[in-house]
Amino acid sequence: MCGMAVSQPVDVDPAIADFAAIGRWMDEQGLPGTEFGAVTALGGGTQNVMLRFTRSGREYVLRRGPKHLRAKSNEVIGRESRLLGAIADTEVRSPRVIAACDDESVIGAVFYLMEPIRGFNPQTELPDLHAGDSEIRRQMGLSAVEAIARLGSLDYQALGLDDYGHPAGFLERQVPRWLRELDSYSTNAGYPGPQIPGLERIGDWLERHRPTDWTPGIMHGDCHLANMMFDYDSPEVAAMVDWEMSTIGDPLLDLGWQLATRPEVGTVGAGLMGTLGTVGGLPSEAEMIEHYGKFSDRDLSAVTWYTVLACFKLGIVLEGTYARAFSGKAPKPVGDFLHAVTLELFEQANQLAE
Repeated sequence: MCGMAVSQPVDVDPAIADFAAIGRWMDEQGLPGTEFGAVTALGGGTQNVMLRFTRSGREYVLRRGPKHLRAKSNEVIGRESRLLGAIADTEVRSPRVIAACDDESVIGAVFYLMEPIRGFNPQTELPDLHAGDSEIRRQMGLSAVEAIARLGSLDYQALGLDDYGHPAGFLERQVPRWLRELDSYSTNAGYPGPQIPGLERIGDWLERHRPTDWTPGIMHGDCHLANMMFDYDSPEVAAMVDWEMSTIGDPLLDLGWQLATRPEVGTVGAGLMGTLGTVGGLPSEAEMIEHYGKFSDRDLSAVTWYTVLACFKLGIVLEGTYARAFSGKAPKPVGDFLHAVTLELFEQANQLAE
């Protein structure tokens, strides 16, 4: 995330960001070049690295893949910067890219520089204005719904994103694609394999109830509230962040994602949202669906199916961290917590599929 409140001073490992090399590259891009100011790490996600720094009085945020790059880390970062550049002049609020580097040799990974966002991440911070007023929190949830509705309504072809995804057969690919992902976790030494009640049942239900008529659009792909920055002075979304799962697909899956991840006070999943998850006050599912319809002309009759798919897909994504924790590639407490969230998501899916 890019919120100032979650940053902390760090000594940067040159294997993550060699600032001498970054400075030379920035000079080549024509960016103002003097000494660097203090570097701070921005927390929030577990997948990628973000570092905030100043140079010549200008603030930047550098985003790159994790220290131990995965097979597609560089591709993901490159795609993110392309998408953010394409939607920069739309009404969708997102980080502004300053410059992008697809040359892995500069710091050992693809990276890009973006402008910092003035806002807070509700996973790690909840200002007094928002913490003390349930109506403000309800409006936060509605603003997040509006953000994804507006994103899904963009003309991706007019924005030059025809080849950003493969919308043909998108829904048909979902179940087999994520089951393959789950199978791939077996390469993590010590991982006992998925022990997720209802896994096969939900996969079968999704295949049998899959919508047949839908319109492609831009998807964020991971649009829970922890990937939203909010204004300090209002309930409005300041920017959607962490676009690593973005694609051209069915934008109604973004709505299902927000419904599936809506923090319910007292649940394990609410723990993902920090204080916001404990105080509640967010809009009801019915309110979220109705609000989405104000900014989109999509058929919302199959929203339950998209919510079940979101539970299925996100549960498998989170299980990956649990599996990596067995081989020392992720902290065990984080893996255990996310596995508990996975089990809760599948329980929710089973209830919805009744």
